[in-house]
Amino acid sequence: MNRESLLIATLVELADNLVDDYDVIDVLTVLSLRCVEAIDVDAAGVMLASPVGELQFVASSSESMTVLELFQIQANEGPCVDCYRDGLAITNQSLSESDGRWPQFTPLALAQGFRAVHSLPMRLRGRTIGALNLFRTHQGALSDDDVIVAQGLADVATIAILQHRSSIDANTLNAQLSNALNSRVIIEQAKGMICQSTGCDMNDAFNRLRAHARNHNEGLTYLATRVVGKVILPNDLDDWAAPTPA
Repeated sequence: MNRESLLIATLVELADNLVDDYDVIDVLTVLSLRCVEAIDVDAAGVMLASPVGELQFVASSSESMTVLELFQIQANEGPCVDCYRDGLAITNQSLSESDGRWPQFTPLALAQGFRAVHSLPMRLRGRTIGALNLFRTHQGALSDDDVIVAQGLADVATIAILQHRSSIDANTLNAQLSNALNSRVIIEQAKGMICQSTGCDMNDAFNRLRAHARNHNEGLTYLATRVVGKVILPNDLDDWAAPTPA
């Protein structure tokens, strides 16, 4: 599938998911995965700010990306932190031990195999509500087209969070952000329970949770809540198999 077709398919998929009771974690996970497919990057993640302005991890394309996102929050250092704080895009930033911009973050990113990073703000009416992080395993600049596509997907993510509402007040925005961040906590708890019960890794635990939710037309957070509450057991979730490489 060429990029134009992939982007059209992504927009259709997002539109299909953006119903009144849509699950923001699932929507942003789709966006993270599609960034990797449509742009010359190897991993993607999304952070949102809580109503009091604290960044929180929400979604990513891989577990290695999750580690980096969580570390940025803990250390209060990294591209996503800077992007959110300044409201400015960071593009084509090479990662090197000799670069002192992020002395704690850079060594961890290099250890995960990444060599370049890009971070784009997610804005609504001048207010930055989060950031989209994009990582590459090789250095070199993103093309202008890739930057445009990435910013477009970041904008779509922002719209998704706000349920495509043409107007929204601050109280409603804060409530939606709080719900998204609370959902992430429940999903991480469910992933841990699935790992413990089945012996799989965190990536497979999330994929199994997501596959079961989609197969049974359930919200991701709703299913995770049932797993945490032991209404459904981890071993009863649908099996998930990684796609066969082309």
